[in-house]
Amino acid sequence: MKFYAVIDTNVLVSALLRWNSIPGAVVKHALEGRIIPLWNDEIAAEYREVLRRRKFPFNTEDIELLLGGIKSRGVYTNPKKVDEELPDPKDVVFYAVTMETRQTHDAYLVTGNIKHFPERYFVVTPREMLDILEEADDG
Repeated sequence: MKFYAVIDTNVLVSALLRWNSIPGAVVKHALEGRIIPLWNDEIAAEYREVLRRRKFPFNTEDIELLLGGIKSRGVYTNPKKVDEELPDPKDVVFYAVTMETRQTHDAYLVTGNIKHFPERYFVVTPREMLDILEEADDG
């Protein structure tokens, strides 16, 4: 079974900082096709901008491989505006893409900053996303 998910930028940062981690496992699933990443140009631009910040030790080649993998395995989504206000305006696009996809598919928003989004069962931490994958394997 495959799962659609918007992966918040903080999950990518954590995965690249420590590949053998829970966020790293989520990103591996996205690159291997178990999770179908949801993205659009605004999300891709944020990924690129944040991952290229000088405070992170990531090299350009690794960033481009990761982003290329997400784009090639993912689904581009152009969302409608959502009526909910979020603490950080930059997070709205992540939530909007999730909500747009949820109209036709069961989709999740995977984030390390769960408090930045409305409390919904489909807004999950990386650990919760791995639990969902494991439950599907057992079910």
